[in-house]
Amino acid sequence: MPEKLAPVDWRVLERIFIADGFIHKRTNSSHRTYSKPGCIRPVVIPTYTQVGIDIIKSNLRTAGMTRERYFQLLRSC
Repeated sequence: MPEKLAPVDWRVLERIFIADGFIHKRTNSSHRTYSKPGCIRPVVIPTYTQVGIDIIKSNLRTAGMTRERYFQLLRSC
């Protein structure tokens, strides 16, 4: 049975994307922007205590990251 996405703290989400090769580029108010070579658009992570599932899904699509890869990195962070 596939794992379910759940809201996470922005610091956890940041560790996941950094572990996948993203680099912090800038901070604009309450949003942090990350980029990676080969990724057309940057990933934006809001600094919320609970980042919602819709934002996580959008960032996964932007990054081209599969759910399996996300959960693998989540377990290792």
